[in-house]
Amino acid sequence: STKSLYNMMVSVTKVLGVLCLAQTATSFTTTPTLPTFQQSSPLCMATVEAAETDENLTSQGLLKRDRYVATNRFAVRTNKGAKFEARWANRKSRLSELNGFKYFHLMRRVTLDEDGTCTYDAGEKSDGSNMGNYVSFTIWEKKSDFSAWRKGDAFKEAHGGTSIGAFMSTMISSALILKGPPRPAFYDGLLVQSTTPDNVPETIDGWRNVEADGKVNLPAECFIACNQFFVPADNGAAFEKRWADRESMLKKCEGFVAFSMLRRDTGGKGHGVVPMDENTEPTYLSTTIWENRAAFDKWREGTAFKKAHGAKPPSEQQGSKSEGPANPPQPLWAKPPQPVFYEGTLVISKPEGA
Repeated sequence: STKSLYNMMVSVTKVLGVLCLAQTATSFTTTPTLPTFQQSSPLCMATVEAAETDENLTSQGLLKRDRYVATNRFAVRTNKGAKFEARWANRKSRLSELNGFKYFHLMRRVTLDEDGTCTYDAGEKSDGSNMGNYVSFTIWEKKSDFSAWRKGDAFKEAHGGTSIGAFMSTMISSALILKGPPRPAFYDGLLVQSTTPDNVPETIDGWRNVEADGKVNLPAECFIACNQFFVPADNGAAFEKRWADRESMLKKCEGFVAFSMLRRDTGGKGHGVVPMDENTEPTYLSTTIWENRAAFDKWREGTAFKKAHGAKPPSEQQGSKSEGPANPPQPLWAKPPQPVFYEGTLVISKPEGA
């Protein structure tokens, strides 16, 4: 009918409008969980105020960003994952040649099986958990680098904006593969750690050259473990300091690729960007990239994991046990952290890493 056709075109137009913001997610239903550090009361205000003079902090006592991370969350329709991946694999892009580019991968959300394998987690349309079953993830040196890419010709080339024909093809293809428009989310990358990769995937003219037929999923090239934290703004400085004070041995772990604590940039603007709902979306997201699931499991079962998560940071080891706090410890987050896992494919990296 005319009305149905009109509704489809409206949906298609919305999809195209935010598709250009490409480059983790909402639900997790398996038993394995990511660890979190021990809860304790927030740092006293005097400590935070004194820290504001640190050159690594903003005037609000927050950590200055090391990187800028742009993501786009997609709700891929049932049984359309391989087609969606093929669209990414076969697109034209000069991403790796752009100023400020550091790292990219396309993520598909998974649950962890007891045998060490992963199963794709598509989510459910009925409860909205299908949103984020795929996520594009791009690390930039600076926010200005991302902004320059988004305003330049390379952006148009990558998203079908070079001709009317390419424009219409992108619209139709998106409507058939995606359920609704993508939802971009931008982050300040904090406390970045990265290793120099032994091998960097080959790119041709700035993009990966891989075979993708739209029938078989692309092979996993990395594994991503995230923990979603729902931290009120008033606790942000204390939360960041706690992570900054932790002792990390990640770089010594076999198979480690990169880590960053992502702080949601609520000031990000662009097509498809909507105000963040702090009740359903995390304000912070710890993101660790591993070469594979086996490397993650080995870390989680090893001494590096226990050392990182078994004690308070030095800044909070004050006083004797008998001097305990006058009031019960208060959590830094509004609700328990929520882990989420992904397989990454189409990895593109600078030779020095992320």
